[in-house]
Amino acid sequence: MLFIELLGFLVLILIAAEVFVNALEHLGEQLKISEGVTGSVFAAVGTALPETLIPLLAIFAGGTSAQVNEEIGVGAILGAPLMLSTLSLFLMAAAVFRARGLNGRLTPEKGGLTRDLNFFLFAFSLSLVALFVPHDGGWVRTLIAFAMVLIYFFYVLLTLKASAQLVADGHATEAEEPMLLHRLGLPKHFVIILIQLALALGLLVLGAKGFIHGVEAAAPSLGVSALVLSLMIVPVATELPEKVNSILWIRKRKDTLAFGNITGAMVFQGTLLPAIGVLLTPWVPQKEVLVGVVITLVASLWLRLMLGKGLRVWHLGVNGLLYAAYLAIALS
Repeated sequence: MLFIELLGFLVLILIAAEVFVNALEHLGEQLKISEGVTGSVFAAVGTALPETLIPLLAIFAGGTSAQVNEEIGVGAILGAPLMLSTLSLFLMAAAVFRARGLNGRLTPEKGGLTRDLNFFLFAFSLSLVALFVPHDGGWVRTLIAFAMVLIYFFYVLLTLKASAQLVADGHATEAEEPMLLHRLGLPKHFVIILIQLALALGLLVLGAKGFIHGVEAAAPSLGVSALVLSLMIVPVATELPEKVNSILWIRKRKDTLAFGNITGAMVFQGTLLPAIGVLLTPWVPQKEVLVGVVITLVASLWLRLMLGKGLRVWHLGVNGLLYAAYLAIALS
């Protein structure tokens, strides 16, 4: 019965992701913005809501055990970018392997993707440094957290600034399919687009919360701690929106949207959420935490280096291997 419930919430997430992608493409087209902004800012922040809520709820409104609440919070914060930079990218490659081949080219707009990865690598490196800052050095932690928030602010400004030129260069967001609510007889209006987005986000949050509840109910039989659970299992549910949206886009050869959705979410979750963790949790270099942060940085650096040489399908296979390496180390 539990697994049927999990499957039902999984189907709900998949349907909600399709509805969200459809509305988002029409929003980007309506606003005349680039695919980079649509993927890296709008899609990334929107689909990151489930995994954003989990650590906040765990830290501020969790159960009676403060230690368990903190473990869930830290695991959810760090598990999200780990999953995005490794398994999510691998699943994108798997989705186009048959169509493009192992050596097939991936052609996202390089300027935006480079900017995403540079910002993420810098901000997430601060998370690594913060792991080794003693608890009595509160002002240092506060400074690191403030720097992370500031980094995301500048990232959004630069992404929006680059949009106009990208549109002029042919990277404008274009919707291929009619809007779903328009098919039901509603007018194609800006307000209707926002209503469809709100409905899709509501379904995403509902599906992710239900899936997580089911996973947590199954946790005792798995014999894992709250930290390991939130690092490895919970992100499977919370990152499904990013995975599904990006797979849908890359199969349509909308590589800029596909990668921007992943890397934009990485920047969001590698700046604002770790800032909360640094300030409000112990944030110490436990094995599972330290290995997760290091592998996330290695996977992101690998993608950044391969982007400069010309990104190919097999390159993302390495990101999948890095996720497998994390599982082997964390469970050993």
